[in-house]
Amino acid sequence: MKTLRQIVAGDDFIQLAIRLGLLALLIYWSFVLVRPFVPILAWSVVLAVALYPVFTWLTGALGGRSGLAAIILTCVALAIVIGPAAWLGIGAIEGVRGIADQLSDGHVAVPSPPEGIKDWPLIGAPLYEFWDRASTNLRAVLREVVPHLKPLAGILFTFAGNAGVGMLKFLMAVALAGVLFPYGSQLAAACRGFLSRIVPEQSEHFLDLAGATIRAVSQGVIGVAVLQSLLAGIGFKLAGIPSAGLLAFAVMLLAIVQIGAAIVLLPVMIWIWSAKDFTTALLLTLFFLIVGVMDNVLKPLVMGRGLTTPTLVIFVGVIGGTLAHGIVGLFIGPIILAVAWELTTAWIRDDRAPLAKER
Repeated sequence: MKTLRQIVAGDDFIQLAIRLGLLALLIYWSFVLVRPFVPILAWSVVLAVALYPVFTWLTGALGGRSGLAAIILTCVALAIVIGPAAWLGIGAIEGVRGIADQLSDGHVAVPSPPEGIKDWPLIGAPLYEFWDRASTNLRAVLREVVPHLKPLAGILFTFAGNAGVGMLKFLMAVALAGVLFPYGSQLAAACRGFLSRIVPEQSEHFLDLAGATIRAVSQGVIGVAVLQSLLAGIGFKLAGIPSAGLLAFAVMLLAIVQIGAAIVLLPVMIWIWSAKDFTTALLLTLFFLIVGVMDNVLKPLVMGRGLTTPTLVIFVGVIGGTLAHGIVGLFIGPIILAVAWELTTAWIRDDRAPLAKER
């Protein structure tokens, strides 16, 4: 027969198991309820951290009125999202839908070279012949391949449809970031207290590193890429290039993953010289050259803070973030992964330091 102590111990174990089960159920249920808002919360925190220096300066300029500073900064951010960013997004959506329609119909148009290329000195005739042969061969290849790419049309339609939801998430994140601005110091203190429970000796260092990484990547990678794509989109519109929004979106994507916008800008400049007069082509070419080298000038100024995040980490963050959270994940993915990378490498360095001293 069981002793009284065994029975009591068994009852305590059952009660503990019930409590843990209820706690696990509560945590899981809370996660299910919060999960749709995770991208919005993450993006709002990124915006709040990235723009907090601007908020601090604006608060000082307004005589310490933090509420008014938060309202002004939020209105400016909303105007940027609703204005240029919305124009860029709508243009990209229209371009994606156009490609999806062509795939659905089984016909993808490949442009032939403009006749004006033949008149270029020295390189005109061979360039026209190469372009014409490439476009002809590409049409033949596409006629065989396009029927097998029709399932891709559904994916593109879905992506275009989700872009509208992504824009709404952007607006909500900007509004929520405006609410977070006045409570920046309290939130930083809360994060510091949380980190002190996990990594007591490095909590201050990790918090500063996380903030610096968020600001560097959001401003130096995402911010510069968005600015570069917006200027490129304006140039594409002025040049009258079809699918200007989609090409601008491609510029932004290539800039974020650190490949560079030259892949898009060089063919565009060739097309401009074949379709426009000399003065217009020269001015647009100079403009696109400035846009193309903009990231090489601005990124070192913004990111010169000792960060060592590899390009592969940014690339994986872009792809993984987009697959996980759609258009919003395209921006928060590389930032979150860069923060995780920097904190992990700092943790490893701090752990190795005592071992090196012992040796």
